[in-house]
Amino acid sequence: MKRQKAYFILFLAGTLVFSAACRKSVNSRLNNSFREDKNGWIYIHLEGPPRDIGYQHGWHLAPEIDDALKMFAFYLEKATKRDWKFFRESAERMFWPKLEPEYKEEIEGIAEGLRARLPDKNYDKIDITALNGWIELAWYYVPYLDEKIKAGAGDNKAPSYCSAFIATGSYTEDGRIAMGHNSWVEYIVGERWNVIEDIVPDKGFRIIMDALPGYIHSGDDFVVNGGGLLYTETTISQFKGFKEDGVPEFMRARKAAQYAASIDDFVRIMTADSNGGYANDWLVGDLKTNEIGKLELGLKNQRVWRLKDGYFIGSNFASDEKLIAEETTFNPRDASESVLVRKARWEKLMDDNKGKIDAEIAKLFEADHIDASTGKPASNSNVLCGHVDSDPKGSPEFMWEPYFPGGSVQGKVTTAALAKEMKFWARMGHPCGEDFIAGAFFAAHPNFEWQAKFLKDMTSHPWTLFEAKK
Repeated sequence: MKRQKAYFILFLAGTLVFSAACRKSVNSRLNNSFREDKNGWIYIHLEGPPRDIGYQHGWHLAPEIDDALKMFAFYLEKATKRDWKFFRESAERMFWPKLEPEYKEEIEGIAEGLRARLPDKNYDKIDITALNGWIELAWYYVPYLDEKIKAGAGDNKAPSYCSAFIATGSYTEDGRIAMGHNSWVEYIVGERWNVIEDIVPDKGFRIIMDALPGYIHSGDDFVVNGGGLLYTETTISQFKGFKEDGVPEFMRARKAAQYAASIDDFVRIMTADSNGGYANDWLVGDLKTNEIGKLELGLKNQRVWRLKDGYFIGSNFASDEKLIAEETTFNPRDASESVLVRKARWEKLMDDNKGKIDAEIAKLFEADHIDASTGKPASNSNVLCGHVDSDPKGSPEFMWEPYFPGGSVQGKVTTAALAKEMKFWARMGHPCGEDFIAGAFFAAHPNFEWQAKFLKDMTSHPWTLFEAKK
């Protein structure tokens, strides 16, 4: 009996050792990676070769990626009249062949880590590719296709997302670069835009950026890298154009984050074989030279401005007359448009705060609620911290109907001193601090209740300092 008991104990011990060894073998790719949840954000630290970075990402964010994929399959079918199969097929045909090997490996790793954490799911690399390129597909490729089928049928759905600035020299408190951005997007999407990715790749620079779960890029584009570069953007309002055999924007943006050490590098990477998707005004700064730049990146027209003393602002207006005439339906003389009302507000804020701009003032900018068309406080599509859900006119530039549940969903700011240490401030939810309560909204606007399956409360959290951790 004693011998049997001893054998049983040895067997049990051996089983436990074998089980632990298996777990270690399965999860060794997670070494040095981790996840922390803080004030509405999910911070993930990822490091290693591309496939391991992807696996870590997919594992740590598996529930959130699953949720995002379900939401997009639901929302995009309603919004574009195309099902997820269409987005998968389009991504596989146009995007996957254009991805460089390291980004293919990272995406494959995300899908692998996701399945390892959620073995009942059958997501693959094409789901993750379509997720990364959904804006390009939904708001650029679909209208392009509709226009090809029938002239005039392609509604101009290019989004007018975000309010941003970058400043340097005599405009900032210390004479060095400061940058701020808030994301405008549909709340059903934006309340999920709550990831801070700290990536240490085995090649290129370290990256810290905000992102959607499953993204290899930032997407709304607030990025600091270890080469001393920082960048953000706002979309070009009412843009039309797409190139099926071009390189997807999401890969170019990630490559720039990982490999650009200068404004010249950034421009070279972003303009290389552009597909026209997610056409933006990119605001970029180089900490080493204290220079800032603006790249207005259309499909046919691309223009760069640079300054060592001054500012660039973004609220979805284009600046180059040739681009406006050839690639948009934007009317730069219609002062009533939200993008131009916000532009006027940015210009006043810059002038009023010249020589004082720091991180705290930048936070106030991104939370600003003055409607420049009236000079009074408001809650609508004309203010930098947008609340289209409170606007009876909606936002025609966004193709959002009255009271559409969209607007600002989070904010980020940094300064040269912070960016040098790979740090930035971020606030999840409206930067002004106001909460969006879904139940009350649906009661007041039942025509949007179809979104209730995935649109939940979006509460505002405090500003939180994030840093690339050792």
